[in-house]
Amino acid sequence: MASYKLVIVESPAKARTIGKFLGRGYKVEASHGHVRDLPKSQIGVSEETGFEPKYITIRGRGEILEKIRKEAKGASRILLATDPDREGEAISWHLSKVLNIPEDEACRVEFHEVTSKAVKAAIKQSRKIDYNLVDAQQARRVLDRLVGYKISPLLWAKVKKGLSAGRVQSVATSIICDREQEINDFVAEEYWNLAGQFSATGIQFKARFYGEGGEKLELNSKEQTDRIIDEMKKQTFSITSIKYGERKKNPAAPFTTSNLQQEASRKLGFTTSKTMQVAQQLYEGVDIEGVGTMGLVSYIRTDSTRISDEAIEAVRGFVTSTYGENYLPAEPNTYKSRKSAQDAHEAIRPTDIVYRPETIKASLTRDQFKLYKLIYYRFVASQMNPAVYDTMMAEIQGGKLSFRFSGQKMRFAGFTAVYEEVLDDTQAEEDQALPKLEEGTKVELLDVESEQKFTQPPPRYTEASLVRVLEEKGIGRPSTYAPTITTIMARGYITRENKRLFPTELGLVVNDLMKKNFPDIVDIAFTADMEEQLDDIEMGSEDWHQLIKDFYGPFKIALEKAEASIEKVELEDQVSDIPCEKCGAMMVYKMGRYGKFLACPNFPNCRHTMAILKDIGVPCPECGARLLERISRKGRKFYGCERYPECEFVSWDLPVTDVCPECGSRMVQKRGRKGEIFHVCVNEQCRHRVQVETEPAQDADDE
Repeated sequence: MASYKLVIVESPAKARTIGKFLGRGYKVEASHGHVRDLPKSQIGVSEETGFEPKYITIRGRGEILEKIRKEAKGASRILLATDPDREGEAISWHLSKVLNIPEDEACRVEFHEVTSKAVKAAIKQSRKIDYNLVDAQQARRVLDRLVGYKISPLLWAKVKKGLSAGRVQSVATSIICDREQEINDFVAEEYWNLAGQFSATGIQFKARFYGEGGEKLELNSKEQTDRIIDEMKKQTFSITSIKYGERKKNPAAPFTTSNLQQEASRKLGFTTSKTMQVAQQLYEGVDIEGVGTMGLVSYIRTDSTRISDEAIEAVRGFVTSTYGENYLPAEPNTYKSRKSAQDAHEAIRPTDIVYRPETIKASLTRDQFKLYKLIYYRFVASQMNPAVYDTMMAEIQGGKLSFRFSGQKMRFAGFTAVYEEVLDDTQAEEDQALPKLEEGTKVELLDVESEQKFTQPPPRYTEASLVRVLEEKGIGRPSTYAPTITTIMARGYITRENKRLFPTELGLVVNDLMKKNFPDIVDIAFTADMEEQLDDIEMGSEDWHQLIKDFYGPFKIALEKAEASIEKVELEDQVSDIPCEKCGAMMVYKMGRYGKFLACPNFPNCRHTMAILKDIGVPCPECGARLLERISRKGRKFYGCERYPECEFVSWDLPVTDVCPECGSRMVQKRGRKGEIFHVCVNEQCRHRVQVETEPAQDADDE
């Protein structure tokens, strides 16, 4: 007689966590993700078979499946507890096929946080597999396979071996290429900022030029600006109007997947893939000292801002007890999700508000602590009262010239006492003392400040801003953003420099080819519409086979035309001035997963390669030799001595020539979240820092 129930999840980490919750009477095994997929060696779907996919066991999963089958034979019941999304539903369906579980059996267990209470409750409410979710996932997989396996060989033949095309990755690449074209086509326009330093009854303040003759006037030349300055010096100024007001700033919603990726990039410097990796660890379970293993955050792949009543009640109690009743709104704050949101899961939040980041810091890795703190306080802040500011605007008039002073002073911190969102395209709000001015008061012009400026091109995307655009345009879904960016970088279509995404020559060539021959594949509207149709399949209102048929007809025609019309593209390698150490040929620049490197042009007869080493102009603090910029195996930039391995000095931060004025230790360069550049002492007991530069706003939009 079987004495246990078998629970199957995807990852070993989650299996260990859930195993501790359920205890005796249960066995928990991990499938290590998908166990079946389309074969790599062939397309696996065809028009002749009605696009029915041909699934095989994934290489390397054989032993795992044998172990699961063995445990299943001795189990009284099998429960499939994979992630609560399309991907997870498809994994459960594949497992049910492998284990011969009847279609009408209530074998599916769904929970949205890995806590003892949530898991035990879910097991009591098992359900049948949702075949609409499975069909939506199958449709996506088949679409991606058709696009990838039909277009990729064409790219191999016409451009370069090893290339690939995909629905979402092609659109993402196109967005980055289009931005590069915008930057290249941009024509800068001159403009001038003009301000006056005024004094009224001993109070000094600065007011910006607004206009002339009651109309707003944009200053576009030095001549125009000088004319206004000359006129200013002739006038007598007075305060003609003062307006006092109040402004409220509302908290941001709790995190969705894309918001989390964006904010972790801006505040923590995480890539999208790193954010999801660390978030997965927090979701699957962390061993908390004195408590045991538990998932710290709710499900991390979501496009919803919805929060459960139970979580709302808990956080409201926490706000009252920790910050006071004046920080708590009368009713819970609610937030609208995007129109395209599936709203299948709650927003990302801590599973238990009791576990403040600071109290469990010792149980977390450095990255886990940073991300958990971000999630925790964003959630707390989302259920707090707005920040309140007193505002003031004064108009200063002299003849026909008008100037305006505007300022604000915080009256009540509200949610900003806990957390404040950093946006890509806004400057930090300055809190300032508001001068006590009165209407009719004469003011004295003390000084004039003028500055020539030029309009800037749109900034290149960072991973954060690209994710935002993909979400806004309805391209992909929460689970696809990180792997999409990883893929196009791995293919060499884009590269990342100082957090900015640049298209490579290869990326530009492939994008141009795709636009000319497969305009639908790189069309944002077409791809977004396809995502909506996949949602319709999930809702049961559209047949997935019909979606594939409707797509494949025009796609097949475009493919045939492209095969006949595309000419071979020759990508010439840029030749360096560095000879190959093996054969003497001048090495050429190649693009790899982690950026450019040097390779011998006589490949495959000569396979010698070299990293591109950049002298940073700073001597090694240990031996005085040159320090070189290098790339780690994981693609991270670091700085090391040219005499390695004789000298083992390395630094993740950029060393500088400055010496700390406080203690005499060496200093390194660090970047602030708003684009500031600091020189920071490496001495842990000192850590003296000096701000040396602030980047222009357009270059700091996502730092």
